Amino acid sequence: MASLPAATRELTVRGIILGILITFVFTSANVYLGLKVGLTFATSIPAAVISMAVLRFVRNATIHENNIVQTVASAAGCIASVIFVLPGLVMVGWWQGFPFWQTFLLCASGGMMGVVLSVPLRRALVTGSDLPYPEGVAAAEVLRVGTQTAEGAEESKIGLRVILVGSLASIGFAILSATKLVAAEAATWFRIGGTSAATGLWGSLSFALLGAGHLVGLSVGMAMLFGLVIAFGVATPILSFIAAEPGAAADAALGAWSGQVRFLGAGVIGAAAIWTLGQLVRPIWGGLKSAAAASKARRNSAELLPIEERDLPVGWMGVITAVTALPIVGLLWHFVAQGPLAGYAIPLSLGFWVYVLLAGAFVAAVCGYMAGLIGSSNSPVSGLAILAVLGSAVLLAVAVRPLVGADAVPQLVAFALFVTSFVLACAVIANDNLQDLKTGQLIGATPWKQQVALMIGTIAGAAVIPPILDLLNGAYGFAPLPGVVGNPRDPLPAPQATLISTLARGVLGAGDIPWNMVGIGAVLGLALVALDALMGRKGWIRLSPLAVGIGIYLPMSVTLPVVIGAVIGTWYDRRHPDPISQRMGVLLASGFIVGESLFGVLLAGLIVGTDSGSPLALIGEGHEAATMAAGTLLVVALLFGLYRWTARAAARVAAA
Repeated sequence: MASLPAATRELTVRGIILGILITFVFTSANVYLGLKVGLTFATSIPAAVISMAVLRFVRNATIHENNIVQTVASAAGCIASVIFVLPGLVMVGWWQGFPFWQTFLLCASGGMMGVVLSVPLRRALVTGSDLPYPEGVAAAEVLRVGTQTAEGAEESKIGLRVILVGSLASIGFAILSATKLVAAEAATWFRIGGTSAATGLWGSLSFALLGAGHLVGLSVGMAMLFGLVIAFGVATPILSFIAAEPGAAADAALGAWSGQVRFLGAGVIGAAAIWTLGQLVRPIWGGLKSAAAASKARRNSAELLPIEERDLPVGWMGVITAVTALPIVGLLWHFVAQGPLAGYAIPLSLGFWVYVLLAGAFVAAVCGYMAGLIGSSNSPVSGLAILAVLGSAVLLAVAVRPLVGADAVPQLVAFALFVTSFVLACAVIANDNLQDLKTGQLIGATPWKQQVALMIGTIAGAAVIPPILDLLNGAYGFAPLPGVVGNPRDPLPAPQATLISTLARGVLGAGDIPWNMVGIGAVLGLALVALDALMGRKGWIRLSPLAVGIGIYLPMSVTLPVVIGAVIGTWYDRRHPDPISQRMGVLLASGFIVGESLFGVLLAGLIVGTDSGSPLALIGEGHEAATMAAGTLLVVALLFGLYRWTARAAARVAAA
């Protein structure tokens, strides 16, 4: 068969294979990062750089082929977000691990449905709107520069080197932390003014978190800092003072935060998410009506659609929806059929398939709009997961709980989490799909080919998630919720999964939640919405209420280095305002995340294989002060040297 002209090469076998290989690596990294810190990173730009650096060695590589690679690999940045819910099934004691076929089919079918549901939104939210799509525009610019100029080829080569150097530095420090020669955290806890009020400063010495801070930017970083001040500067000292717990300041502060303050953050997140969704209803509805009118006008026209307007045909969308319905209904039935709810397996599986479809369509629209507004990395999918689990739990509490005994409540909680996992998989893929389609629109790509590529990436990512989750569960585990048997070795925080599982148990009567703190948080969230709007009108830096809520909810060890990374990234960008330097900074930060996260997965394998919690430790306890000082100084020195080297590398590209 004659080969395609270079200008039309797009959905190629070599591009798909390269995208799948990148997806395997980045999905593994994102699963670990999400479980450790509650954040995942967007993989489109580093994937595009890797693609251009690799495909430049083959004949006839095109910008559209590189775009397909980043589209496939971008699935790694989003489908991994199902770990914001899935570990909850272990935390509530329903699963002991992550069965491969159930987990794979859940991620794959939910993600495929997300692609299909977001297709009708493309004209409404991508081509027919003025949403900025910051990551999609940035990825398009990287592809243009990297494939259309000699300077771009040099930038791709140097960019790949920057990713590798950042990864190696991150891995190197993580290895030192694993040997215990340097500390993994730096912390100091104290009582305030000789009273029982306790608080402290607590941060991970983590290149992954610092890199995540660089990527989220100053606005999100300052919002998280504001949340930190509320949590550990105000709420924790007050509540620990009221409790007047004797003992170490660290125990008093962390007890007040984990038992009450984080639920204040949950209230902020919930209220801010609901407000955001309410604000989006009108523009989404208007966009959908415009898309329907445009589609009707095109059907009445004899003109052939241009390439950049060709989506998946409606018939194929219907076929894919029907095909994905089979595993979704089957999985829901299988989940219910083995337990006290077995008698309700058929109505629950069919009824909640409808819920997944309707909720999935809703969150696809919302996520698509938010991706266009603030980028897929910053989209508050956790807030949508909270709303989804509340919706499923309330439905079960109203329709099923009165019909069953107390012995069925644990399965009801687990089922609510299982259903929410489908909705979240749908949401995050839709979130990513529209960002990718914006990139494609800007470079003249074919939408249906990108949609097929994202389905392929979704399946590839779904195949990696179960074994990685099982490995991390065996090495570290997840802290069980109160009343659940379990004693993990060194539990991963999995902050969103902990919160979502706790909410499901609270709604279904299986656990106690300090609803007073959630209510106070909701009121605070509305006040933050008003403050954010006022700051926007004044032209000041915005403080996203969702990011403030995350700053309250996540432990300071996670949020403080993200804040520091945001400040460092902003400082670097202002010192080096040229686009090449800023793109190189993004690649360095991505390397930080990939390196440490991949080492975390490898270390998990060593822990499982050796049955030792610290298989690389060279020294024992008793050196905390020295290792903390050594770790802090080493991180500072490495950051200074690496950012300086990156700026010089960018200058070499500019001078080429």
